[in-house]
Amino acid sequence: MTSKVYFTKQITPESLIKIYEALGIDLKGKVGVKVSTGEAGAKGYLKADLIGPLVKKLNGTIIECNTAYPGKRTNTKEHIRVAEDHGFTSFADVDIMDADGDFKIPVNKGKHLEYDLIGNNFANYDSILNLAHGKGHMMGGFGANLKNQSIGIASRKGKAYIHSAGQTTSPTLCWASKHEQIDFIESMAEAATAVADYLRENGKPIAYIIVASALSLDCDCAENQGDPVMKDIGIFASLDPVANDQAFIDAIWASKDPGAKQLQERIDSREGRAILPYAETLGLGTREYDLIKIQ
Repeated sequence: MTSKVYFTKQITPESLIKIYEALGIDLKGKVGVKVSTGEAGAKGYLKADLIGPLVKKLNGTIIECNTAYPGKRTNTKEHIRVAEDHGFTSFADVDIMDADGDFKIPVNKGKHLEYDLIGNNFANYDSILNLAHGKGHMMGGFGANLKNQSIGIASRKGKAYIHSAGQTTSPTLCWASKHEQIDFIESMAEAATAVADYLRENGKPIAYIIVASALSLDCDCAENQGDPVMKDIGIFASLDPVANDQAFIDAIWASKDPGAKQLQERIDSREGRAILPYAETLGLGTREYDLIKIQ
């Protein structure tokens, strides 16, 4: 069984809307758009002029949770200020979903996590757009839909639980936890699957988009995020997050850009690609896909 992944080289507000429409899904009701608002000092986050028209078309709300790492987004007040500084409040409301706490959802078939902790307000949304910026990541190797759905939707304590591979929910203690790198990578897959299961069981649809632009080695969560190491690739969209992340990874490995090797080395040095086969075993999606190019 293969999944459909749509792709366009064009990275414009119009192409973003077009590729969303190609999915044939109707995200309606109260729509949450999960996108990283970027740490203060970062520069690669998806910009208002690119994503604003699609978010407004969906009448969407930007949804985030506070961070576990020290920075400007560990508390709701400062997090909102950063989102405002980065232009997100200019086109949508911003909801820091764990401002008033979190709740547990079960992790099925997990080796590391017993549950996932997600922001309380996530329950308020009828449908979700997982809108990820595809790039490298200091800890996970790369960030795209799976990371955006695991670390991104987890509350501050939930992020600590994933980063520690199930050992602690303390944002202070999690960084000292002892575990193998693969345990963290697999924990992200387990959390992402838990969110997908929760949405399916509650009849809430979700769509996945990756904007592969400003391809830096580090994530938008890094205040000293470096410059891109390779040229923009394009936009990927699917109803299957595993297939969409796999298509993004395949494009990096197929690229003739001389900088692609740096990004490949970053991803493999963190065992980043291991999230894909493990997520597949959990039933989150498939790595087999048909790439459908649109103009």
